[in-house]
Amino acid sequence: MTEETPGFDEQPDVPSGATPEDAEPKPAPSSSEDGAAQAGDAAAAAQSAAQIAGLTAQLDQVRTALNERTADVQRLQAEYQNYRRRVERDRIAVKEVAIASLLTELLPVLDDIGRAREHGELLGGFKSVAESLETVAAKMGLQQFGKEGEPFDPMIHEALMHSYAPDVTETTCVAILQPGYRFGERTIRPARVAVAEPQPGAQPAKGDETDAGTAAADDKESGGPDEG
Repeated sequence: MTEETPGFDEQPDVPSGATPEDAEPKPAPSSSEDGAAQAGDAAAAAQSAAQIAGLTAQLDQVRTALNERTADVQRLQAEYQNYRRRVERDRIAVKEVAIASLLTELLPVLDDIGRAREHGELLGGFKSVAESLETVAAKMGLQQFGKEGEPFDPMIHEALMHSYAPDVTETTCVAILQPGYRFGERTIRPARVAVAEPQPGAQPAKGDETDAGTAAADDKESGGPDEG
């Protein structure tokens, strides 16, 4: 029989390379440890949610500030565009006033050229210079108006002489004493004219005479107004 050596107990087999601690059974995690782990996860989730809420609030603030700055930029751009249009409009107005003033100073010269042309004195070099001046004035926008026989318009005509005439049916310009001039829509000088009005007590116009003759013929065919 084999004798057992006293003082030695039987131990489980341990794989080679393993320590004795590996051979010892590990205790299963307790319920308290599970609760601690779940509490830690909940705290981490709450912290993440708080961080997300803070970032969302900051993003909303940034968006609000961006919208305000965008509105400011749009308002400044609109004001600048209005300023540019106003400056351009004022520049054009000042330019038109300057040109109109210059053309007004040239009107007496143009009147002299017109009178010289009427008297046949526009000859030689003087004729060339006069025509060049008229061409330049026309390029700058000067327009002459006023013709005999046109109806009198107090907005563009200035009556210097007045008479009666049997052959007119309304106040008419019968002579142009000085032509009028306009620059664009602006009248620089009205046309100075002689006007004639219908003769007081004059015979009715031809159309009225025709109507009267037609009425008389109708009365004659019907035997007169008192017949029957």
